[in-house]
Amino acid sequence: MSVTRDDVAYIAGLARLRFSDDEMATMTTELNSILHYVEKLNEIDTDGVEPLSSIHDQANVLRDDAEGDTVSTELALQNAPDRQDRFFKVPKVLG
Repeated sequence: MSVTRDDVAYIAGLARLRFSDDEMATMTTELNSILHYVEKLNEIDTDGVEPLSSIHDQANVLRDDAEGDTVSTELALQNAPDRQDRFFKVPKVLG
């Protein structure tokens, strides 16, 4: 597969990019180079290789969701500069 100058112009139009003639030639060459490199992946024998969703073999690295000690409302609001009933009172930020 190779990319033509028209392909690059079409893709540039979709991305709302403008290229000069020199840039268009450079982009065509670079995209063809990238595609040539990716085509090399087709030469690799992948029979018997399982697909991966991650390179790490860890299934879940999060801690267990365990109940622990909680802070009481009074203790949490003890150092609050302003409060209303059992809530922190903060200045209004949206109109």
